[in-house]
Amino acid sequence: MPHQSLPARQPSRRHLLGLLGAAPLAATGVIAGSSTAHAANGAGPFETSSVPKGLRPGGEYDKLIAQMAAEDKFSGTVLLARRGKTVLARSYGMADKEQSLANEIDTIFALASASKPFTALAILQLAQQGKIDFYGTLGTYLDGFPAAIASTVTIHHLLTHTSGMGDLLTNAEFMDKAGTWTSAAEVMDETLRIIGKEPLQFTPGTGNRYSNNGYDTLGAVVARVSGKSFYDYVRDHIFNPAGMTRSGFYTRSQWLADKRIAHPYTLESSGNRADALRAGIGAARMFIGTGGGNGFSTAGDLVRFANALQRGKLLNPAYTELFMSPKFPNRPRGVADPAVRSFTAYGAPAPVHNNHLLFGHGGGAAGESANWTIYRDLDWTGVILSNYDQIDLETIISRERNLITGRA
Repeated sequence: MPHQSLPARQPSRRHLLGLLGAAPLAATGVIAGSSTAHAANGAGPFETSSVPKGLRPGGEYDKLIAQMAAEDKFSGTVLLARRGKTVLARSYGMADKEQSLANEIDTIFALASASKPFTALAILQLAQQGKIDFYGTLGTYLDGFPAAIASTVTIHHLLTHTSGMGDLLTNAEFMDKAGTWTSAAEVMDETLRIIGKEPLQFTPGTGNRYSNNGYDTLGAVVARVSGKSFYDYVRDHIFNPAGMTRSGFYTRSQWLADKRIAHPYTLESSGNRADALRAGIGAARMFIGTGGGNGFSTAGDLVRFANALQRGKLLNPAYTELFMSPKFPNRPRGVADPAVRSFTAYGAPAPVHNNHLLFGHGGGAAGESANWTIYRDLDWTGVILSNYDQIDLETIISRERNLITGRA
């Protein structure tokens, strides 16, 4: 089956530049906004006496989110977890305004590009099994690309956005046709066909430019090498082992029908917010997401993912380090901050923030804003999921990181 199924009560594009964007998970039981937190797997809340005041319920971070929500500048869920247990969880706004359904802690949100690391992780798993070489060229794994691309672009280039490939979001044919595709196989085949016609923007390995095309292509590599659809592979080898029971790559019809999944609300020039799903705007017009983005998850599932990854449930220790460690530094944009050093890992940014190593990814599309961060040496995870676009996500992320890393 090519996409996430919907058994009874079971459980899924555009990169936001400059952002990063299963152990038991428990909620604190204190929640503001539209929903009430609940415990999962029977675990109790984290003892907050050892948590910095700014991160506790009622603290600086909590107040920031509450104020933004009160001004209708945030709708969604935030969650802070330490050692796999929830310290703070808050949900605000509506998952479906037409049906008066509120966002809750376990509401499922579209991730946009924040699901790219799942694609990279799938590649790393296959490499760990000896089925993929990082120096292997694209033509080793996929047919249909011109020789100039097939013989020069490597898996490493694709993983690190150094392939020279571009971005289909600027491709007129893709933007015109993507909403007409009616199956997961058609999405994969047609996306690759269009990518294959685009010339490289620079010689592979000589530059660094964020590329949705590269990750769409990696999704196809996963399918070809594994013998499964990309969607089935990620479900079976990442979501299920991590205990991510509500995560998947849902189709547009599933998104419309499932009341657990938040609708994306995009800001119009009038100042009103339109339901991008019902209107068929942006990523919400496509039949299903791709290796480049628009998987779906919950705040709790992303913490479970962080726990499973760091505890060796998804890769062995050597390949976990290979996945998460910096590969090269990025040039800062604007005035350099001496407390922040930007690096690229496989599938995600891996910055050093106030002398602490982070790993995570952000994403944004019409009605979608997301970010999750793993604080590797501090055993914290921060998740921000919103069904609004054009929110001040950078301020939320900055406040989270400064408080967790102890930066004044």
